[in-house]
Amino acid sequence: MVTTDKAQQMANEKGLDLVEVAPTAVPPVCKILDYGKYRYEQTKKEKKVRLGQRSGLLKEIRVRPQVKDHDLDIKINLAKKFVLEGDKVKVLVVFRGRQMVHPELGIKVLQKVAGDLKGVAQLDGQPIHEGRIMSLILSPVSARQTLSKENKENKEAKETREAKASKEVKDNKEIRVKETV
Repeated sequence: MVTTDKAQQMANEKGLDLVEVAPTAVPPVCKILDYGKYRYEQTKKEKKVRLGQRSGLLKEIRVRPQVKDHDLDIKINLAKKFVLEGDKVKVLVVFRGRQMVHPELGIKVLQKVAGDLKGVAQLDGQPIHEGRIMSLILSPVSARQTLSKENKENKEAKETREAKASKEVKDNKEIRVKETV
């Protein structure tokens, strides 16, 4: 245990700062370090933590009810990219003029989008029709659900390969038997 004056003198000799680490402890705990460097490292750690905690942003994609298939496919790929990055996607179907008479066209577009993104995104509620805009919100499927689906698919593929391999082995045995006779 060193007095405050002695600790301050030691810090000055080394060209560093005396920083109080635990002020509530009895006696208070201090460290001798370069305070500027310490603050820099702290802000760097905070930025890294904030980057990792990025919450899903809401991205919007706008289409018309009579959108062509190729144009819709491009929008769906863009939505898939957003969802895979962890963002929520709001798909908006914007009606103009007399298109309001046919809301079923907008529903058909939203169903196609939801169907194409079924594996990577899940619906957040039903489509909402507000004035001239029909919207649908899609959020990313949790990583756990994605992993369980992949594991299931891998298991099924493995079983299929094993069945095929055992059939080939059986077929090969039959061929060998035929050759020896």
